[in-house]
Amino acid sequence: MNRIVVTASTMMELSLLIDGTLALPVNGVGHLQVFRGSVGGREVILAATGIGKVNAASAATLLLERFTPELMVNTGCGGAFPGCGLSVGDLAIADSECFADEGVQAPDGWRGVELIGIPVYEGRGERIFNRLPVAGDLARCALLFARSHRFQAEIGPFLTVSTCSGTAAQAEELLRRFPGVCENMEGAALAQVALIYGVPLLEVRGISNMVEDRDLARWDLARAVSEAQRFLLAYLEELPRTADVPSRKGSATQTRSLTQP
Repeated sequence: MNRIVVTASTMMELSLLIDGTLALPVNGVGHLQVFRGSVGGREVILAATGIGKVNAASAATLLLERFTPELMVNTGCGGAFPGCGLSVGDLAIADSECFADEGVQAPDGWRGVELIGIPVYEGRGERIFNRLPVAGDLARCALLFARSHRFQAEIGPFLTVSTCSGTAAQAEELLRRFPGVCENMEGAALAQVALIYGVPLLEVRGISNMVEDRDLARWDLARAVSEAQRFLLAYLEELPRTADVPSRKGSATQTRSLTQP
């Protein structure tokens, strides 16, 4: 049976998936809350990582070492940037990830990690600084599936931050640095670990808020995480067999079958 690891930062973002896959607790996986279920004839490992990049990266490393999955999925909620076509309750699907606040605040403005000259990942003939690949073919398939099943969804670059944008001015600043449709706090760390291990990553988030002046009255966390989980339960049931995989051999977007041993 093919194995998939699904991560989210909180149990709220996994609860429907745990119920829908009939998952049971798995003990002894370090500090993590982990559950094992099945969907679409595949074993699914579900884990709550905790918030932020450090929690996400440490959890992903532990999960990939322990379970050696053929796919990692990250889900949860995120904020949508104005003008990207997304509204609260919609789905955002990543076609790339980005460390959007890793860099240098220079006299002439903010600059990315490339100014330092040390890549966050180097291997397979590549030097990657802020922007990281994800499973592009799988993301595009997910978008088509979402739209054909009446989910409101858009695809585009995700921006991962340590400090969430609570003002419209900060949203504009981030978009001056990099293009983006969705802000989150874990995705780029997961993409980096997935790249290191040669495992494809699919990231799908429900939009809980717009990236604007912070106003919790305009947020809907429950709807966002519910839509993301409803989508994943349906999509993983009919998951395609190929994806753009950060292969250990060749380029980071070399395609291989998800079913190969």
